[in-house]
Amino acid sequence: MSLENEKLRTGILIRVTGGFYYVDCQGEIFECKARGVLRKNGNTPVVGDRVEVELKKDGYHSLSAVLPRKNFLTRPPLSNLDRLFIVVSAVRPEPNTLVIDKLTAAAAAIDVEPVIVFSKTDMSSVDDLLNTYCKAGFKCVVYSDVTKEGVEDVKELLSGKLCAFIGNSGVGKSTLLNNILPDLGLKTADISDKLGRGRHTTRIVELFKTESGYIADTPGFSTVDLIRYSLNSKENLMNCFPEFQDYLGSCMFTSCSHTVEKGCAVIDAVNNGEIASSRHLSYKLMYEELKDIKAWQLK
Repeated sequence: MSLENEKLRTGILIRVTGGFYYVDCQGEIFECKARGVLRKNGNTPVVGDRVEVELKKDGYHSLSAVLPRKNFLTRPPLSNLDRLFIVVSAVRPEPNTLVIDKLTAAAAAIDVEPVIVFSKTDMSSVDDLLNTYCKAGFKCVVYSDVTKEGVEDVKELLSGKLCAFIGNSGVGKSTLLNNILPDLGLKTADISDKLGRGRHTTRIVELFKTESGYIADTPGFSTVDLIRYSLNSKENLMNCFPEFQDYLGSCMFTSCSHTVEKGCAVIDAVNNGEIASSRHLSYKLMYEELKDIKAWQLK
């Protein structure tokens, strides 16, 4: 399409690097600079944003506006997510249920659907974890880079969605993405024998086009900051655990925190094996982290 016939285009921001913003406008990629007013207004564009681009004949295009977001993640900086794929390896590094539970809760807090992908399943069984998280109500995929099991399942869940892949370093995010989109050739690294975890191979957040959607590869991390994921209210935490929902409102006390109280329907469900004890333990640990957060800290 000629720039003379159209100067303002809408697209999706797919990459930010070196002060340049790369926007996909229906298959055409434009390199832009962001207008200073966006930074002054505290509306810095992030990957995933729907944006307006002012096209110029000299090629020095401007990102002029960020359209309203339906959700936002601070770490990694992403917006407008439909699904968050949480990649968890069966071994090396060992699965950490608290990290998994923080991520699923963080996704739920901003209305993003979490999907748990268990990788390296040719090396060790994940049956117990699979049972725990399927029972909790999450979509789960068993994936192996060796047998390619689960690759088609992930592709189906990606269709028409803007999705992010996230998890600790070394769990196989980039390898999985290479299986989904072989032409990407994303860098991967062996697991460090000394550290027992993968070396960081992804340096920036970037969206890659699928047949009918986008996927993001993100820098690995080893801890989760609940505040940065907009999970900052102990009162809302219970709503981020889907398996709790059938029991909320049935406790003896209306102010029940579902941590230690007598007559708590959630605790009774844990004791009866209806809710996994590991999930409830994560809830209690997260509740303790959140209960001391002050309003000024959220700013």
